[in-house]
Amino acid sequence: MIIAGVDGSAAARAAVSWAADDAMRMHEPLRIVHAVDRDPYQFSRFHAWLELDVLVRVAQMTVSEAADSVRECQPDVEVSTEIVEGAAAPALCEQSKAAAEIVMGSRGLGGFSGALLGSVSLHVAGQAHCPVVVVRPGQESAHGEVVVGVDDAPECEPALEFAFRQAELRGGPLRAIHAWQRPVQLYAPQVNYDPDDITAAANEVVAARLARFRQEHPQVEVIEDVRRAHPVDALVDASARAALVVVGSHGRGGFRSVLLGSVSHGVLHHARCAVAVVRE
Repeated sequence: MIIAGVDGSAAARAAVSWAADDAMRMHEPLRIVHAVDRDPYQFSRFHAWLELDVLVRVAQMTVSEAADSVRECQPDVEVSTEIVEGAAAPALCEQSKAAAEIVMGSRGLGGFSGALLGSVSLHVAGQAHCPVVVVRPGQESAHGEVVVGVDDAPECEPALEFAFRQAELRGGPLRAIHAWQRPVQLYAPQVNYDPDDITAAANEVVAARLARFRQEHPQVEVIEDVRRAHPVDALVDASARAALVVVGSHGRGGFRSVLLGSVSHGVLHHARCAVAVVRE
């Protein structure tokens, strides 16, 4: 099952459209979820609102409109709706335990209008039990490459599996990007530094990491792309021509269950297409 989180925002509407298309490709049912968070309204002046249960009525209208849009654009997708009580981020993380994928907008109705990414999106991407796709308005196109980041850590394999499957379902190419930077110690004048040697070694890393997935998905055209660049810069640059960027998250910090890795965090903020975060 694919779950789309909605709150009536433009980003949420884009996420529903993206989720409907992916549900069609994956032959999965789609559940549209809205969380009713009463905590901000627990003050005496809002009691009349709460007695009229305006929040629930707005929630019902929000999920109904989203479901109608799915039935219009993807009539063959089985769609259902659910209204849950509580804050949006924990509610979606709980839903993720039984989901194949969660799709959500980059920003909801709350927060700061100038923010690139909302706190709910960051929280869910860092804690969900399934892949999380974050969509901005205007980024729901199915056309273009699927881009995935590759490194020498085995933790990137779930992201590779997800990316290969997306490319296979879309019938498009997969661009596997490995970006490397000159190690700091190589700036010492006494160190013999050959960028061609590093590039050759990086090519071997990418080929080895992709070998199994090439065998399992032989119909996917794979472009091995090794660059001398920061990983965030390389992935964001490729996102301009992509339908989806897929990143893993191995968060090296002390709060691995809470914080995304720096690369996935940077790509989420700056990519020009939808971003899927696939945690190990």
